Amino acid sequence: PTGKMRKILLYLFGALLLVAAFFGAKAIISANKQPKPVAKEVVKTVFVTPVSNTTVPITVAANGTLMAKNRLQLYAEVQGVFNSSSRDFKPGQEYRRGEVLLRLDADEFYASVQSARSEFYNLITSLMPDLRLDYPEAYPDWQSYLSSISIDKSLPALPELKDDKLGYFISGRGITTAYYNIKNQEQRLGKYVMRAPFDGILTAALVNKGTLVRTGQQLGEFIDPSSYELELAVSKEFSDLLKRGAAVTLVNLNKTRTYTGTVSRINAKIDQATQTIAVFVDVAAPDLKEGMYLEAALAARDQENAVQISRKLLVNESEVYVVRDSVLDLIAVDPVHFSDKNVVIKGLEDGLLMLSKPIPGAYPGMKVKYIMDEAQEAKTTAQP
Repeated sequence: PTGKMRKILLYLFGALLLVAAFFGAKAIISANKQPKPVAKEVVKTVFVTPVSNTTVPITVAANGTLMAKNRLQLYAEVQGVFNSSSRDFKPGQEYRRGEVLLRLDADEFYASVQSARSEFYNLITSLMPDLRLDYPEAYPDWQSYLSSISIDKSLPALPELKDDKLGYFISGRGITTAYYNIKNQEQRLGKYVMRAPFDGILTAALVNKGTLVRTGQQLGEFIDPSSYELELAVSKEFSDLLKRGAAVTLVNLNKTRTYTGTVSRINAKIDQATQTIAVFVDVAAPDLKEGMYLEAALAARDQENAVQISRKLLVNESEVYVVRDSVLDLIAVDPVHFSDKNVVIKGLEDGLLMLSKPIPGAYPGMKVKYIMDEAQEAKTTAQP
């Protein structure tokens, strides 16, 4: 009996220990729990500007590279050795109008032309006795013509054939055919010398003196640096708004120089791939160079009752945030024209407080504090 009581007491003591351990652990866990802090509502401060609808000039941005209006690709039409030039035939070299760009060796061909002129002289000489007998009235003219022929000079024009019979006689003796064959050779002889058609600069030189030049070989490039042309690709929706003679503002890539150009031509065909129209702008300035990249702003039209804002303020491409009673509200607008950084919109009432700077995490109904953006307001007021 004593042993049995001892076991019962041990069981009870173990049970009490388990219960005490359970409640002790629960107390420890409860003591470690901290009350959750109450979240404080954060009210963001935003910048706003009052809406002021005005007439906004819409400009079309485009860009392109300058090309000289007067440019000449130099190609050889005859074969020969490059003998000489009026100046050093190198890129960047200036030439005046009429100066020799290239002179090819034409001695061999020149000798053949002299031989043809000599044969022609002999042909006319053999004709003179028959002219004296059969056409005495034409003899003095042909005698004078024969005296004017020189193998070192271009053939003069044939005397006027006043009689059909005389024409048949001259043609039958092969005079006309021989004359035009020689004139053709003389034209070809002139191609051995290439002269500058205008004041300009050599921008490329692909041959050196002493080089054998072959027919059809490219020799270089010659441009007039006094006048340039800029080709711009403009959206087709503005095709009826652009006019010849319109002034165009151009800026360089670094935005450090501004130029004024004039629309000279507008292509009548739309590029099917890009749906754009080619507009050509004339521009001239001493510091312009061919290949220079320029950006243009083409005045397209004036949009009445509109506001120009940053594209960053546009939500879902057709909505903007305004502040009503310190609460954000999202209003639908009508975008009229998009540019790289700005958008022209319609549909806002004058006086509405519109966000002037975007805020992250904005949503309709969000409580905010607002501050007037004085810089943006001044800019808006200054708009025409």
